[in-house]
Amino acid sequence: MRILMLNYEFPPIGGGAGNANFNLLREYSHHKGIEVDLITSSWNKFDIDRFSDFITIHKLDIKKKDIHYWRASENISYALSSFYYANTLLSKKKYDLIHCFFTIPPGIIPYFYNMFHKRKIPYIISLRGSDVPGFNERLKHIYWLQKPLIRDIWKHARHVVANSEGLKRLALNTNPNQEISVIYNGVDTEEFVPRKKRSKEFTLLTVSRLIPRKRIDEIIRAMPGLKTKSKLVIAGEGPEEPRLRALAAEQNVKVEFNGFVRHELLPEMYQDADVFVLPSINEGMSNTVLEAMASGLPIITTDTGGTKELIKGNGIILKDPSGIGDAVNSMTESKQEQYGKKSRELALNLSWKKVAEAYLKLYRR
Repeated sequence: MRILMLNYEFPPIGGGAGNANFNLLREYSHHKGIEVDLITSSWNKFDIDRFSDFITIHKLDIKKKDIHYWRASENISYALSSFYYANTLLSKKKYDLIHCFFTIPPGIIPYFYNMFHKRKIPYIISLRGSDVPGFNERLKHIYWLQKPLIRDIWKHARHVVANSEGLKRLALNTNPNQEISVIYNGVDTEEFVPRKKRSKEFTLLTVSRLIPRKRIDEIIRAMPGLKTKSKLVIAGEGPEEPRLRALAAEQNVKVEFNGFVRHELLPEMYQDADVFVLPSINEGMSNTVLEAMASGLPIITTDTGGTKELIKGNGIILKDPSGIGDAVNSMTESKQEQYGKKSRELALNLSWKKVAEAYLKLYRR
């Protein structure tokens, strides 16, 4: 089976969708008979990378200015560049399917290709969060303009897949009659494993892009009220970093900013932490929460999106991020152990292998 993939995010560009795509390709590389071309974005130049013998990454130079933040001009640049590039590939190879991560801009490519070509190629849309109207308040005016096109892209797709039940419910607000499957993100439970903590200092960890939607400032604000002397370790970078550094200094709390952390270094960071905290305004399905669970950490998160679907006796869901301090203070040693064991148990049922098998089953339907 020959698949054309479209995703404007791919590590190190972007966040969860790029990481999910990376892990899916890693699983596909073990399947004979699967050939994939992925069209994505480059940080600074056009490049073609060989991911494996039958998986190729085509990185388009769209003049990206920031690996975490997408400007409207960059989305337009990706849409135009990938449409042209996809047409070139489609004229050379016969693809069985097009798989798009995000509705817009990737879903535009097969939608319009099929409109103007006799040979129609079936396509799948993987909903990731920000591409679903209502997900991000900041984009409400853009959603209003895009809604008719989004509905039609979904209508003509072979399958539409959400990464959580919460995201599916949100998508149904745009089109109540749309058939939507749910395939959760996965986690590598052999790479992310629990280990007895080495650090003597009580450590909170968050792994996140530093953008307003993630509300990392709420963790910093909670720290002065913690009963135990603690530090916050942040893995991730973004435009909010200067403001967060200033806030940490103002609150006189210990915060370790690590910037972008390479994937292979993350397991040790999880293992050295006591509690994982993610107080996002909204999430589709957080890869980092899954990694923290596989690492045997208790989770403190907000009542939002797909992330809350992962909390089943393994952590605390907050209605309001102002409750972070109380939640951390309630984490007795026995509770940490109880939540941590449950996190690991739940994560073992959410492997990337199972995610890949679910998608491959959809491809063949």
